[in-house]
Amino acid sequence: MKREVISIFVDNSSNVLTRVASLFGRRGFNIESLTVSATNDPAISRITVVFIGNEQALHQIITQTRKLEVVKKIFTLEKDNSLFRELLLVKVACDKSNRSALREIVEIYRGKIISLSKSCMIIELTGASEKIDGFLDMLSCYDIIETCRTGMTGISRDAETSLEDEDE
Repeated sequence: MKREVISIFVDNSSNVLTRVASLFGRRGFNIESLTVSATNDPAISRITVVFIGNEQALHQIITQTRKLEVVKKIFTLEKDNSLFRELLLVKVACDKSNRSALREIVEIYRGKIISLSKSCMIIELTGASEKIDGFLDMLSCYDIIETCRTGMTGISRDAETSLEDEDE
């Protein structure tokens, strides 16, 4: 079993996400991360799905998803040939005694403090999931008030993954 990441180009219309996500659920796949985003074509959206499975499961879910009429293209994002990112917003309690230590951690991880008050700061961090996990681990000794993670999104380094070469 390994973490699989697939990218799905779909029609940009209502209920498409529900149809794709429910297909995964009906087939017994637990979605670990799901992101939906616009593409350069306003009629098309990109869904990035992360789930745990084996090679047979990957083949099965790709075959089943491809059959949906709203799906324009589906492909696996291979770890060695793709870039993956997540966005984290985290609200941390702070005061003048720990504010500078928190700023140092944010700088080391190349994050941004996007809001600051006397009692808390909100930090933005973008990066690979491992970077986000490491950052949260560093903040674990502070009082984390709230976190929000987008989930993984990714893009292949290959030019061949565009919609233009759908004739595969």
